[in-house]
Amino acid sequence: MPGNEVNSTLSKSTGLPRKRFYRARAHSNPLSDSHFPVPISPSHVDYSLHYPEYFPPSDQANNPKKIQFADIGCGFGGLLISLSTLFPETLMIGMELRDKVTEYVKERVLALRAANPGQYHNVSVVRTNSMKYIPNYFEKAQLTKMFFLFPDPHFKEKNHRRRVISPHLLDEYAYALEVGGIIYTITDVEELGDWMKSCLENHPMFEALTEEELEGDPCVKLLGTATEEGQKVARNGGQTYRAVYRRTALSDQTPQT
Repeated sequence: MPGNEVNSTLSKSTGLPRKRFYRARAHSNPLSDSHFPVPISPSHVDYSLHYPEYFPPSDQANNPKKIQFADIGCGFGGLLISLSTLFPETLMIGMELRDKVTEYVKERVLALRAANPGQYHNVSVVRTNSMKYIPNYFEKAQLTKMFFLFPDPHFKEKNHRRRVISPHLLDEYAYALEVGGIIYTITDVEELGDWMKSCLENHPMFEALTEEELEGDPCVKLLGTATEEGQKVARNGGQTYRAVYRRTALSDQTPQT
């Protein structure tokens, strides 16, 4: 029966979806076109589909609440789930290109909502290509935090254009982030870590957080522990390379003439 097929994807002990039914290729080509709906503008994002407790379908237009956190390439949603209870009043969304992985996160969130009344209603996921469609989802200065955890390194030089952190894409992220908003990146690939840090360091609208600020930021503590990739690196004794930068006003670093 179809109902039995659906239930078989859930763990009997936890009620959560089982990852083995949602495994997909670790890497996807972000430059290829996939078939999924894309809102024509941020005002066309149907928040009621993602956050029904906050946005009844009949009253979305009058709700001033907006998504503030975006986890780009959210994988199986570990960071989102951790952030959801850490910032229970903040709307956050994961953006994932792989269809099976996106479906897993959807099912995981629904299961957690059912098992924990009143929790996890502030988190959702969408299947999309963030390298192409950030402006379709977020207004100018809408976001306060963006996360890029263990992105595909795209080792070959000819594929560096596929990297999710690049000078061109940082222009897009700077547009979506409010002044003072923060980009968090981490990888276990030293060359990619150097690349992301260099891109951020050389961009006129980003500045590095101080060590004191990093120590006091609860999100920084989750970068290497909340995701499946980070946990695997930790188990294997691997090293990670992080770059955490704040969105600044352009005039702070480039005087206008």
